[in-house]
Amino acid sequence: MADEIVILITTSSEAEAQRIGRALVEEHLVACANIISAVTSIFFWEGGTREAAESLMVCKSRSALLDRIMSRVREMHSYTVPEVIALPIVGGLPDYLAWVSDTAKGA
Repeated sequence: MADEIVILITTSSEAEAQRIGRALVEEHLVACANIISAVTSIFFWEGGTREAAESLMVCKSRSALLDRIMSRVREMHSYTVPEVIALPIVGGLPDYLAWVSDTAKGA
C-alpha cells in the first residue's frame, strides 16, 4: 500500500471549493484538488433528512499530511462539521504516485 491518499471534501459552493483547493495546493498540502461543481447530497442533520447542492473536492496527498489538511480545511470551511474523508490509494501509476509524494511536502 502506498503512503498516498485521496481526500474527499464537500463544500457549500464551487467558489468555496476553489478557495480551499487553491490554498491546499499552494501550501503543498495536496498535489492536486479536482472540483466537481454540481453534486446533490442527501444527509441526516439536526434531526431531519436534508438535501443540498454542494461541490465535491477530490484531493491527492500523503497520509502524513492528513492532520494538517483537516486543520486547514476546518479553518477555511463554512460548515460547522465539514466532510473530510481520507481513503488509502492501494495502487496507481508509479510515476503519478511519485509526483503526488514529491509535490505534497507540506511546505
